[in-house]
Amino acid sequence: MEKKIFKRIGVLTSGGDAPGMNAAVRSVVRTALKNGVEVVGIKGGYRGLLENDMQILGPHDVSNVINEGGTFLYTDRCLEFKEESGMQKALKVAAEQGLDGIVCIGGDGTFRGAQDLSRRGVPCIGITGTIDNDVSSSDYTVGFDTAMNTVVEMVDRLRDTCESHARCNVVEVMGRDAGYIAVNTAIATGATGCAVKELPFDEDALIEKIKLAKTYGKRNFIVIVSEGMPDGFGEALAKKIQAETEVETKFARLAHVQRGGRPTLRDRVSASKMGEHAVQLLLDGKSNLVVVEREGKIVSRDIEWALMYDKVYKGKAKPEDIAKLDPKVYEGMVELANAKHAEFEDLYRLANSISI
Repeated sequence: MEKKIFKRIGVLTSGGDAPGMNAAVRSVVRTALKNGVEVVGIKGGYRGLLENDMQILGPHDVSNVINEGGTFLYTDRCLEFKEESGMQKALKVAAEQGLDGIVCIGGDGTFRGAQDLSRRGVPCIGITGTIDNDVSSSDYTVGFDTAMNTVVEMVDRLRDTCESHARCNVVEVMGRDAGYIAVNTAIATGATGCAVKELPFDEDALIEKIKLAKTYGKRNFIVIVSEGMPDGFGEALAKKIQAETEVETKFARLAHVQRGGRPTLRDRVSASKMGEHAVQLLLDGKSNLVVVEREGKIVSRDIEWALMYDKVYKGKAKPEDIAKLDPKVYEGMVELANAKHAEFEDLYRLANSISI
């Protein structure tokens, strides 16, 4: 088959915004232009593809965006795109715009959209962009480091007032159903305890730890909880701590402040590497791939594999899904998932064992 000549590609950001998305877009644009390929910015994620809301991006359009948070292309969660009628509308617009391929930046939902487009003849490459770090096929996702640093900064500020007033703060951090932000920031802030959805949490042990620390003269306490915990968990835990330890306890939900802010060096560099790699994959005639970080290297994975592995890792793979896989492929996924779970469990153990 003759290699396709790329003249124009699109780039979009979809799902929740993440610091570093602009750096990824910048890298995509600069790499494509260097190779003689025109770039069109698709506004508002897949909705922009349906509504033909686009702009041509030249080199100066991405100047001074690497240091900005959010996404200047904007983002949205487009339910219409999930329907076949919406998909056909998107395909028509892509053809009218002469898009030879699209780089799609986001999380698993974004990659499912890229997969659907690839299956219908529009080559797509995904780039991980989510603060939750919950794309299982990648060790790291763009935005994760900035979000964690924001949490650390906010918790450090809370600790100051906790020390002044001899208080405890139960702090809920983002991450959806994944506890990566929680366990890492709990370690980094010296939290007294950490609760995540994935693993058991001993409330009574936490209470006893706080009581013991009081006898040593400790005045401030921080407890980190993941938003994946049941509704009201953090508030209820705060009340329990105060009732059983007599330490005044406040609940704080950091919420979407974690999504914003200027990206850290790591997010800027990782996003830039991934953006360049994504364009090179398209130019090499590749499609239906997601750019990920594995063992410190930027590589690509088949989206079909990545989405199925994500189900295996998160325990969501149904018997009929598994039956479609080659047994050796499934065994490999399970082995990888077990190793990843072990790493997470070790972080969780550390978060709850070295603090008091």
